[in-house]
Amino acid sequence: MRLPRLWFVVLALSLGSASSSLFAQSKAPRNDGEKPAAKAATEEEVEQLRREVRELRAVIQKMLEVSGQANADGSYKLVTTAAVVPSPPSENPVSAPTPEASVQGASASAQKSNSAPTSGWNGEHFFIKSADGAFQIQPYGYVQTDFLSYMGAGAPPDTFSVRRGRFGFQGNYGDHYQFGLLIDAAASTGATIRDIYLNAKATNWFQIQGGQFKEPFAQEELQGDTNLDFVDRGLQGLLYPSAASTNRSPGVTIHGDIHDGALQYWAGAFNGKGYSTNNTTSVPEAVGRVRFYPWRSNKDSALHEFAVGGSIAYSMSRGLSNELTAPMTMPDAAYTWFPQFPVNGNVWRYEGEITYLKGPWGFRDEYVQASYDRTGVGTLVLGGLGFANLPNVRYQAWDSAATYLLTKERQPENGTPRVNHPVFGPETAGGGKRGWGAWELAFRYSGVQGNEPGIFFNNIYTPQLVPTYDKHTDQFSVGVNWYLNYWVKFQSNVDIDQLKQPSTIGAVPQNYLVFEQRLQYRF
Repeated sequence: MRLPRLWFVVLALSLGSASSSLFAQSKAPRNDGEKPAAKAATEEEVEQLRREVRELRAVIQKMLEVSGQANADGSYKLVTTAAVVPSPPSENPVSAPTPEASVQGASASAQKSNSAPTSGWNGEHFFIKSADGAFQIQPYGYVQTDFLSYMGAGAPPDTFSVRRGRFGFQGNYGDHYQFGLLIDAAASTGATIRDIYLNAKATNWFQIQGGQFKEPFAQEELQGDTNLDFVDRGLQGLLYPSAASTNRSPGVTIHGDIHDGALQYWAGAFNGKGYSTNNTTSVPEAVGRVRFYPWRSNKDSALHEFAVGGSIAYSMSRGLSNELTAPMTMPDAAYTWFPQFPVNGNVWRYEGEITYLKGPWGFRDEYVQASYDRTGVGTLVLGGLGFANLPNVRYQAWDSAATYLLTKERQPENGTPRVNHPVFGPETAGGGKRGWGAWELAFRYSGVQGNEPGIFFNNIYTPQLVPTYDKHTDQFSVGVNWYLNYWVKFQSNVDIDQLKQPSTIGAVPQNYLVFEQRLQYRF
């Protein structure tokens, strides 16, 4: 028997014997519920216990003499030894490592473990992170497959399409730098990079972001494509800056959150022509936006998630570069409700917004105006008036939407609800057992109006008439959103597009029915 094992056996037997003696001394019957009377040990029992203690001391002393280390005063102390596991015989045996080598090896192994990167799943994204947590990168992406079906004279044919197939990375370096890259593999143009930016955060209330990203104008513009309540944005989206290039443009912005997000602000300068066209006027597009949460600090208030805000944008257009007003094709592509006109000069945009969220309810309203100067544009026809000034082209659009989660999840401001009972995994924080997922009803009324004032130039030799266009269209949308889990969503919308005043020759006032279905995967 090995020495340590013998020591433990002796100690266990000695303690067992001693405890048995003590138990025998204290054992006595109870008297009618009273405490047992104390019984004094006999001299024989005490002497037996003393002999056992002396024997135990002698055994321990012999063990110390064999395996211990002597102190300066001649006494001994116990030392611990590591258990050695025999290894199989080797053709080239080597000597066993010394204790110092073992310590150095353990230290090197610990350093290697501390410096190794970590990876995994954080409940929403995969990630790779350095051991100290200073650097982190997360791949992310989403795919949206659409099917559109139309009813109406002159409507486009039914079609399947991959609306968006975007993949990229986002991450951070320390607490002061965040970055992102998003590429669209389903892009119909040569420009596949949607987002590429670096955000430097000095404090929460002062941050600088540069690169290519969405211009900070309007609440629905900044809402992520995967978080839209409907398949398409409302008609007010036609008036957003850089609408033809998914609202994105190269530029830089200063932004921040003040008082724990009760006040948010953005102020930026952008190319103003989208991401695939160079600026033509040497004047950047200036964008400013504020968003205020009056009751943000009071979590018990019924208006805790009420927000109000507004935006303003200014840019310039250049008639000699053949620039036009924004294209006015319906977001669901049912028809084009207003023609484009040559412009030159100032372009102003104004926006107001309201959001109110309460439990499963969500209410969002938005109003946008846009004005295009036509300084020195004239009629631009042979024999016309050349560079005469024409009245401004003005637009206004509005959007009012309400959503309700039938399965009682909480309505997020710009995100996906946490599904209580997903149809299938993976699991999310706060999720429960399997079920039918989350179901949401959505209703929206959206409209847009355009006014291009006409004018008659009563020139004796070359009289000219610029016709007037004053048209508007409305859209009513009803939708059902089914969140199978946090990452998979199916949307079904019915749009009633009312073309009351056609601007296209040959078109007649009518209603178009558009059925939109979307299956979305994201990670």
